[in-house]
Amino acid sequence: MRDTIIRVITDACRFKRDIVLMTGDLGFGVLQSFKEQFPKQFVNVGIAEQNMTGLAAGLALEGKTVLTYSIGNFNTLRCLEQIRNDICYHQLHVVIVSVGSGVSYGPLGFSHHATEDMSIMRSIPNLMVLSPGCLWEAEQAAIAALGSPGSYYLRVDKSSAGHTARPDEQFRIGRARVLREGADCTLVTTGGILGAVLAAQTTLLTERIACRVISVPTVKPLDSQVLLNAARETRGIITVEEHTIIGGLGGAVAEVLVEQRVMPHFFRRIGLQDTFATVVGSQEYLREYYQMSEHHIVQEVRRCVGGC
Repeated sequence: MRDTIIRVITDACRFKRDIVLMTGDLGFGVLQSFKEQFPKQFVNVGIAEQNMTGLAAGLALEGKTVLTYSIGNFNTLRCLEQIRNDICYHQLHVVIVSVGSGVSYGPLGFSHHATEDMSIMRSIPNLMVLSPGCLWEAEQAAIAALGSPGSYYLRVDKSSAGHTARPDEQFRIGRARVLREGADCTLVTTGGILGAVLAAQTTLLTERIACRVISVPTVKPLDSQVLLNAARETRGIITVEEHTIIGGLGGAVAEVLVEQRVMPHFFRRIGLQDTFATVVGSQEYLREYYQMSEHHIVQEVRRCVGGC
């Protein structure tokens, strides 16, 4: 998904000279071609994410469309005050591109994990939170963020569900996507773990358990109506995210349902519990260890549907 987004940015720069891409001394391989083609639209600020965010705000105030690029939590948590005060308060057109969400950088340890970012970023006023789960969603989210005014957090996973676009489908900020139909349970997910959710849905079909699958590429604003429909039309809801369950997608979905007094028969959240992912290993290994894998999704659906 990272390469897809850089391609979108590169293509956009051929027509718009007011785009500036800034990096915190990262992404040399993937950004090299962009740097060579558009040297005047590329800035390597160095390992100084707070400065990068302040510079992005200044350039945006002068009419530029600015993207800040870094790993996971480096250009989010490390410079949260600058995002809140400089970018979002002024409603500037800045896109914060955070690569390696969740436990994508598992072997580098918890300091490189982005497992609390959605909770924090969605709480900031004037900031839209985009979390694509497949290559098409990544492409369309980047196009939308570059083409529309406002401040954006674009959360990019190392994994993806591949291509899930349907013919003539249109991407809209604030719209969720119903990718599979079913009445026994609804699986609501965001980010690259969408691939594991779709695989789990296929496995469950062999057991005659039909799950609706909803992909949420826009965590904020959230598509309330598609969630309310799912709560009314299926037996229960399970949210799946490679992120803490505290304040993340699961919390956002629960807020919508409770406020509208629409109660499914069961509601569960699959994700990282109230802990750091301190075990070192690949993304797939950590998903399995922390019970977020396809296998654990299937088990949870079985328990919930069987217990109704």
